[in-house]
Amino acid sequence: MSASLLSAGAATAVREPRIIRTDIQALRAIAIGLVVLNHLWPVRLTGGYVGVDVFFVISGFLITGHLVGEINRTGRVRLGAFYARRVRRLLPAAFLVLTVSLVLLVSFLPYPRWDRNAWEIAASAGYVENWFLAAMSVNYSALNDAASLVQHYWSLSVEEQFYILWPLLLIAAVAFSRRGGAKTTRGGNRERLRTALFVVIAAVGVLSLGASVVYTIVAPSQAYFATFTRGWEFAVGGAVALIGVRLPLGRLVADLISVVGFALIAFSALTYDHTTAFPGYAAIAPVLGTAMVILAGNAHASLWHSKVTALRPIQWVGGVSYSLYLWHWPLIVVAPFAMGSEASTVSKLAVLALSLVLAELTKRFIEDRGQRWRFWQASPRRSLLLMVAGMVVIGGLVAAVLTMYTVRAAADRPPEEVVATSCEGPLALAPQADCPERFGPAEYSVMTEQNLYSFTPTECGDFLPILTYGERKTTMECDFSGGAENPTRVWLVGDSHAQQWQGAVFDIARDRHWIVTTSYFGGCPVADIAFVGFRGAWAPSDAELCETWASDLSETIEQAEPDLVMTAMASRLQTADDGSGESSAVQMEQGLVEFWGDWSDRGTRVLALADPPFNGEVRSPDCVILNVDAPIECARSRTEAQPPDPVVAAADAADSEIVRSLDLTDRFCDDLSCYAVVGGIPVYYDADHLNLEYVRMLGSEIDDAAEQLLEETG
Repeated sequence: MSASLLSAGAATAVREPRIIRTDIQALRAIAIGLVVLNHLWPVRLTGGYVGVDVFFVISGFLITGHLVGEINRTGRVRLGAFYARRVRRLLPAAFLVLTVSLVLLVSFLPYPRWDRNAWEIAASAGYVENWFLAAMSVNYSALNDAASLVQHYWSLSVEEQFYILWPLLLIAAVAFSRRGGAKTTRGGNRERLRTALFVVIAAVGVLSLGASVVYTIVAPSQAYFATFTRGWEFAVGGAVALIGVRLPLGRLVADLISVVGFALIAFSALTYDHTTAFPGYAAIAPVLGTAMVILAGNAHASLWHSKVTALRPIQWVGGVSYSLYLWHWPLIVVAPFAMGSEASTVSKLAVLALSLVLAELTKRFIEDRGQRWRFWQASPRRSLLLMVAGMVVIGGLVAAVLTMYTVRAAADRPPEEVVATSCEGPLALAPQADCPERFGPAEYSVMTEQNLYSFTPTECGDFLPILTYGERKTTMECDFSGGAENPTRVWLVGDSHAQQWQGAVFDIARDRHWIVTTSYFGGCPVADIAFVGFRGAWAPSDAELCETWASDLSETIEQAEPDLVMTAMASRLQTADDGSGESSAVQMEQGLVEFWGDWSDRGTRVLALADPPFNGEVRSPDCVILNVDAPIECARSRTEAQPPDPVVAAADAADSEIVRSLDLTDRFCDDLSCYAVVGGIPVYYDADHLNLEYVRMLGSEIDDAAEQLLEETG
């Protein structure tokens, strides 16, 4: 959202510049309320994210009205003055919060998070955060990163890009209407100008809506953040500003339209959730609803809702909504670390109260006074130069944080070997273990490079020229044979849930002189299934690529005939739909058996590693950090954390002596509960993957299972 749409006194096409539309101010209050409540209580208000779309429509209405009004008065748009006003209105508060976010970052968040957060702060200062997040949304590993302090700046970035492009499009419309030298400010020429403006706005709206619908289907993760999928929302507001005053609406009709408008906003906020394909068609409801409320207000200043929407508290929230939007999210992210406990109702209310206080102070002393600062009011050039200066300062601060991160991370490398005592890590849950403090405090709680499951040793060379798909490279060979004759050849394949086991596999390979070939595709199962997606539907092209890789990999393994294939995947979170009506779990089981049968028919042994218990699905990924003294608070019931795994079911169904599963659940759970810290060692690296050290401590059991399979079936 933006300063213009949050400003208390923006010009419209139908009112004098300083007149405040109480209905629009109330829409701002509703929009920011939806967003903040959704962020604080996402399970209670699942569709509150549509508040951003409400803001986009308001912004399109106000900015279009302002620009069209200037064109009607002067016949042109003063771009420099327009951009300078946006700078004065937006940047002081935005840059203040970015600077404070950097301070909060280094003061409270674990240092491994400095890197990603610092880059996002830089992207936010340059108003390209939406494109940064769109790029990261296709990176499977990045999906497991914790929320950044400034990821909410994505919508501000979309708005800023709108501010840059929208005046240029309207200027182009003015130029088109003047072809032949006709004047455009009197009589019939105004109609020609209005028509040209409407054609441009309508064209943007139609093209952008079409792109939004298509892109939400083919690339849903990126579509949410892309500017071109949101442009139509601004265009709808612009259309209301341009033609809304020409639609004669009686009081009763205006009342009915506004009722429907508010109902559409409420419907989307209450019924949409994270599974809704958005924006696409789904965004039409909140966008149309907002447009209807504004349209009704164009015709009549006082409607059925006016006594409520004009109330001072609602108008106040609308007035501070820009600053409230800026402050609430970094406070939500940092609060658990500052308080040393997981978010509770009390802490959330405290965050809300502090956000409101900071919003009022920022509105009064930064937003309002900043706009009246004479130095940069003197010329647009000064405003733009100060904008650049602010970006440079934030860039310098970001560089300093990245330097500190680099220095600290340089020393964090995995040790050559991991030696555990009898009560350390998973050994504390071994059958004969007698350990009094199996679930006590961890030796450490912050995950660093030493704990990164995807660490790759020097024995692994470059990616192989096989199983590559454009820039996606999946396969490499790691030679631990030391030149031994006829070394055992092992493949480790799957998604990142296979990759998380590689620390133990590499340790075994080093001892056994194996040659290990790894092939990973994030989120993609190695199974003969009609793949839909991981944690929701993927873009059709991505799902198809997953299937292609899985099929190609299976054929490659058949031809290579390795001694052993070790495989793992997040099969409980991956979905398939072959049209049979069978559940994803059943289809996954059948698809696994199909591939494993092809391999075992060639004499290749298969050891399927059962997925460990859920982490982020059942607890906060920061639970251990927030419960350092009592990580037992992070325990979750075994039935909740470890539901049935299709990988284990497939191994049973394979009915082959050379296909087996290894289920290490008892090294994460006792009979009742599963834990985040066992034997003083944190179990998980992030929301979705195991801590490398914990995995390496499980190496002996994986080694025993692999050697038993190789020896008994040799």
